[in-house]
Amino acid sequence: MTGRADGAEHVPVLADAILALMQPAAGQIFVDGTVGLGGHALAILPRLLPGGRYIGLDVDPEMLAVARERLASMPEGSVILRHANYADLPDVLDELEIDAADHVLLDLGVNSAQLASGERGFSIDRDGPLDMRFDRNQKVRALDLVNSLTENELSDLFYQFGQEGLSRRIAKRICQIRHETRITTTGALARAVESVFAADSSARPGKIHSATRIFQALRVAVNRELDQLRTALPRITARLRPGGTLAVIAFHSLEDAIVKDFLRSQRAAGRMSEITKRPHIADEAERQANPRSRSAKLRVARRTTAA
Repeated sequence: MTGRADGAEHVPVLADAILALMQPAAGQIFVDGTVGLGGHALAILPRLLPGGRYIGLDVDPEMLAVARERLASMPEGSVILRHANYADLPDVLDELEIDAADHVLLDLGVNSAQLASGERGFSIDRDGPLDMRFDRNQKVRALDLVNSLTENELSDLFYQFGQEGLSRRIAKRICQIRHETRITTTGALARAVESVFAADSSARPGKIHSATRIFQALRVAVNRELDQLRTALPRITARLRPGGTLAVIAFHSLEDAIVKDFLRSQRAAGRMSEITKRPHIADEAERQANPRSRSAKLRVARRTTAA
């Protein structure tokens, strides 16, 4: 998966599993809270026709533009796309005069096209401005956090949102560099992190880039991803029909823990039953064909009551 901006080579994660576990059917309303490049939409829409509607939300206008083009050939009225956060799903349904959805899907995290664009600031491998905003109308960028937070604040951010064991040393190194010059590019930040690992003989060699957890932490903070997820889950569940399904694909343990705890509380309250007792993961064939699927964990649950 190269993540070309036109989406031609975009491969949706766990698409077959989503179809099998959620079982979308003709005439139903399916809400995709993170439409991205429309990959899941192309797999799901044929199951909704005739008579069904696919409602796609995304905070990234650039991804929405690609999805709109890819889905343009679908029957009139079957696709509705909105520039909105998935936490705003109830407001979108109200606008469309829809009481409840049959299915809701959230595919969390950064997508391939965002990673492939150096200018978006998500990629360690492609130098560009240290941005990381899903919606570039937001004010706070990653470079604002990197250059304004105190050493302790940076350390806490890297540890809490990136689970980085060397968070204190990395924060200290960033602050040392800041005395000389601002860190404004992804390359400069990656080199700062690499220098800490190079100086520490006990640091893990690892299969991932040494700056991966730092980039994750900043992206999560810039886009308030964990707060949005905590806010969204109860709001979404309240707008599911009895018998409707909620599916969430998480890509790191912080997201997955929030989803797991929420579904557990809903099961205890008698509101939802878990279709996946454990997170569903990609099989070896998909992991080889689509590297992004390697860290994906899919949880699916069904609404059991109207209350």
